[in-house]
Amino acid sequence: MSIFWRLLAFPGSCLAWLAAAALAHAVEESRPPFIIPVLVVGYYPTNQDRIDIRVTGDWGAPVEATLAKTRRLTREVQAALEEGSRYHGYQDTNARPSLQYRVLKTIELFKPLPVWKKPGHRTPMTDYNAILREMGIQDWVEKQGVREVWIWGYHGGKVDLWESNMAGPFGDVSNSDRDPADLPVLKHTYTVYHYNYQRGASEAVEDHLHQIEAVLNFIDGRDRTPPSRWRELLFWGKFVGSDHTHKIVKPGCGWAHYPPNAERDYDWANPRAVETDIEDWRPDGTGKKILLDSRRWNGNSLQWFIYWMQNLPGENHGLSSEGRKLRNWWSFFGAFDQARQNQHTLVE
Repeated sequence: MSIFWRLLAFPGSCLAWLAAAALAHAVEESRPPFIIPVLVVGYYPTNQDRIDIRVTGDWGAPVEATLAKTRRLTREVQAALEEGSRYHGYQDTNARPSLQYRVLKTIELFKPLPVWKKPGHRTPMTDYNAILREMGIQDWVEKQGVREVWIWGYHGGKVDLWESNMAGPFGDVSNSDRDPADLPVLKHTYTVYHYNYQRGASEAVEDHLHQIEAVLNFIDGRDRTPPSRWRELLFWGKFVGSDHTHKIVKPGCGWAHYPPNAERDYDWANPRAVETDIEDWRPDGTGKKILLDSRRWNGNSLQWFIYWMQNLPGENHGLSSEGRKLRNWWSFFGAFDQARQNQHTLVE
């Protein structure tokens, strides 16, 4: 199959392009819902009508089936992230999402991911600079308002990748090595997520959870705090309930790998019951505790991720810490540049 591009415009292409300019401005507003314009890019190396497993290492399904899968997963990831931004949405049917995602365009490329030999990596590293320059990322970010790029690719021991990566005027706060030169630095911050179409929606959403953890830890000062004092931090110590071990030492709300009842990484199906204030979390520890085990999220990782996100302070949370109201923490993902420019912390 020859190399070609398939451009799938957002439905109602004329209206979508007109709306793009409005989205670029809306994303900088300080009140939810925060609109996040997304560019989706997929890499599908082919061998006749199948994905070339010699390139991907572990995926050789038919091309059309792979395209159908990634399009479906994109919709599922979008729905999960929006649902997760509904504060206590599991019990409040009127809760609005703080984040709304708008896929402006999907670009499907029938060739391998570009790679380069990055020092310190045994496997060739995905060349994000090459990808984004080929996409014309400057125009997408600075004129069309794109704030996230979702890359569908592969891993299979053939390429190395970052689950999330960031660039912008305020540096790189992401689940990567935070190399300041591995993405084009533009006037606005944008975040790149690299998914694997050999996996499912849960693994893709987990990329976002680790990015949430990276940003909130950075805003809360964990990067500048001795590990011995991490238990005192608002997010990692009081909300998550962890310390320098990354385990749950005080059953709070947990983090991506560790629900409140977890005993090890990825312990999403642990039947052990613990008392936790996850559904009534308050910074001073006075929230009502409930006995909770993995049945609350059916032992399912994706359901855990959504449930966890719905307990982050969102719209109309009514929470305060030492007399200061907590911000809507989704503002750090919907309007990152504005938050950094104004030196926002997790409390007002």
